[in-house]
Order: sequence, then structure tokens, then C-alpha cells
Amino acid sequence: MIRGKERFITQLYILVDFIFIQISFFIAWFSRFYLIDNEQLGSYLPLSSYFLWNLVYSIIYILIAFVIGLYVPKRKAKFAIEIAKIFQAHLFSLFVLLSILFTVKNIDISRLFLVIYFILGVLSAVIYRYIVKQSLRSLRSKGFNRQFVLILGAGSIGKRYMRNLMKHPEYGLEVIGFLDDYRTEYCSDDYFQKQILGKLNTLDKILNERVVDEVVVALPLTAFTKYQQIIMICEKAGVRVSIVPDFYDILPASPHFEKFGDLPIINVRDVPLDEFVNRILKRAFDIAFSLLAIILTSPLLLMIAIGVKLTSPGPILFKQERVGLNRRTFNMYKFRSMNYMPELVSNTEWTVENDPRRTKFGTFLRKTSLDELPQFFNVLKGDMSVVGPRPERPYFVEQFKEEVPKYMIKHQVSPGITGWAQVCGLRGDTSIENRIEHDIYYIENWTLLFDVKIILKTIVNGFMNKNAY
Repeated sequence: MIRGKERFITQLYILVDFIFIQISFFIAWFSRFYLIDNEQLGSYLPLSSYFLWNLVYSIIYILIAFVIGLYVPKRKAKFAIEIAKIFQAHLFSLFVLLSILFTVKNIDISRLFLVIYFILGVLSAVIYRYIVKQSLRSLRSKGFNRQFVLILGAGSIGKRYMRNLMKHPEYGLEVIGFLDDYRTEYCSDDYFQKQILGKLNTLDKILNERVVDEVVVALPLTAFTKYQQIIMICEKAGVRVSIVPDFYDILPASPHFEKFGDLPIINVRDVPLDEFVNRILKRAFDIAFSLLAIILTSPLLLMIAIGVKLTSPGPILFKQERVGLNRRTFNMYKFRSMNYMPELVSNTEWTVENDPRRTKFGTFLRKTSLDELPQFFNVLKGDMSVVGPRPERPYFVEQFKEEVPKYMIKHQVSPGITGWAQVCGLRGDTSIENRIEHDIYYIENWTLLFDVKIILKTIVNGFMNKNAY
């Protein structure tokens, strides 16, 4: 039904995006100037000027969406990634439009209109694309719009690839069989024996006789000399080629390729925040959110400061050295919850249940996590992020990096006030190994929406923590 038209469908997104931007424009215009305040209509540019700039915005959006890969086929991609790209495309388009308006000194545009226009543009794109994606996945899981895959290599990697496809029928990918030169050695399983169509030298024949959309090379490194011939045969037949590396088992979950000059390089871990655009987005979000949090909680901050001062002698704030981004140390702020003690003791002793060093007011602060509020100032300084792996003291970092494999990976991103591990219940006296697994998942799967999800879960779950001592 849809087979062979994926490129057309992808290009159709351009037209639909353009249409939805126009719909968003007229709804935003009507909402701003007729539903909210029609008396202000005369003080702004006429509808024709607004519509002209809307067309400029639409063109900018489509160009940016092309550049960031929003119009490429994404059958196996996560929808969260698509949402992030939609948001990026609209945000950058808005910045470019505002820059143009400032340059041509045409700034009589309602800011409220722009906010409504932007929100409607993002929401409409996300909603309609979600509906389309879910509809296509439903059709694929029922056998429509299938794509057929031929796997070269029936060893452990080839079998694992096939099992992964079988777990995701919504991708619409069907394995038609394997090609392998050593069928008896690798395939004692009768099921896989029946799936073997022949040896590697029959690839040309299979591609001519069968419908094949993609060839997946899952061969051992000992067969590396055959790769070039395999790729030439596939490209001659117009079939896509993917390679599953033989060192798959030793790589992390999300390796990716980079270009260094004309050399392809495998980066063993894909960190989305390594990209400049993502770092800018996260930093802008951190600044806006932390400023808002400080303003809204300022009365509470004052009350806690007075409470700390009245209940025990010593400073209001407690500064402690922590390890942050790229293993650099910084001073993390907290409201003091313990009796004043030498810095060496606080930096090397673990807090335990019924810790005698805590004050009564400090126990309340720790249980409710209110002692963490000053860390929003760390976020403004750039030492921390709102969301990220929790930072640890240098003394314990030195211990954990020897005891817990991959512990130091958490320092590839900025530490956070809250994180994926924390909202999943891994706070206080819990498994360091489980925390690191969650931190690495966050690092490899970061999106701005993931940050928002973690913040919402932090709020919904509440700040009470039974493991906080």
C-alpha cells in the first residue's frame, strides 16, 4: 500500500508542516486580536504584514527542518527525538525571524501573538506527526507497508539482530533469511537452519530474484575482506546496506560515527549534549527555570535561612566540594542541616540513618529536600544543571571509580539538582551500580523533553525521601 513511497511520504511532511503553520498563524491572529484584546488591533501591523512575516517564518522553518534531519525517513527512530527536532526547528526559526525584524526595524508585532503562534506551531506539528507515526506503526504491525531484510551472517550477531526485529513488529521489517558460508557450524538450531538461503556468493542472485529493501551485514571481522564486494553488489542493485560491527558486544548501547577529515571514526558512546545546539538549549532552559524557581521560592528561602540561623550556631549555607562536568570540582551550596564541623570530616564521612551530627531542623530539611534549594544558584553559575547525575564528593569519587565500572561516565555532562536515578527511587543509601545505570541511560538518551519529564516526576513524586539521612 505504502511500499516504495517512503520518500514521497517524507516529502509530503513538508507540505503538511507548511499547512499547519498557516493554520497556527490564523488561530494565533484570531486569538490575540479578537478573543483576547481587539482594542489593540490598530496599534500593530495589519494582517497582510503579519501574514507576510508568517510566510518568511514558514520558509525558515522548512529550511532548518531540512538541515537538522526532520525530513529524513525515521522508521526505527524514537518519537521523542522527533519532538525535540520539531521544537528546535520552531525555536531557531523564531530567533531568526526576530533577528530579521530587528534588522529591518519592523518590530511592531505583538509579543503575545508570537508566543501563541510558537506554541500552536509546536503542538500542531507534534500532534499530527504522532497520529501519523502511530497509524503507520499500527499498519506495519498488521503486515502492511513491510520492508524486507536480508541478513549476511547467521552467527550470534545476526541472530540477535533478527530477535530484535521480532520484538518490534511496529517497525514493519521482516527478515526473509540469512546468507552464511558456515551454516552447519553456526546454526545447530533447526529454525535458523531453515532460514539460511545460501552462501555469501549467492547474494547477487538473491537480490535479483527476491524483493530486498535492506541488507544487514552481521559477519565476523575475519570476513572483513568481503565487505567491499558485498557493498558493491548491494549498491549496484540499489539496496541499502547496514553493518553490525563484530565488536558489538564490547561497545556501549549507543555508539555513533564521526568524521575526522575524510576518516570515519566510531565514537563508543553517543552523548547528545556533546552537540553545541543541544548544550545551548539545555543551558537556556537551566537559566530560565532556575531564575523562576529562585523568584517563586524566595519567601521560603528566607524562612529556611532564618530557621537554620535560629536553631544552631554556624553559617546558614553549607559549601561542599563536589566533582562536576569533565571531573572539575566546584563548591555545591546547601542549607546547613548539621552541626558545624571541620571541612575534612564533612568531605570524608558518609551520612547514616539517625546521624548524630544532624540538627532537628536539618533533619526536616533533608527529609523534604529543602536543603537543596540553594543549588539553583549553582545552576545560574554554570556549575550544575537542573537535571543531571547527582555530583559526589572527590573522596568518594576516588573510591567508586575503582569499585564501579563506568562510574566516571557520569561526569561527561553537568551534574543536576535532580536526575533520572533520583526520580526512579535511587536516592540516599541505594545501589551505586543501579544509579550509574540510570545516569548513563540519561546521558545517552537526553532530550529537552526528557528533562521536563524528570522535573515533572520530581514534583509529582514529592520531595520526601525515606533514604535521605
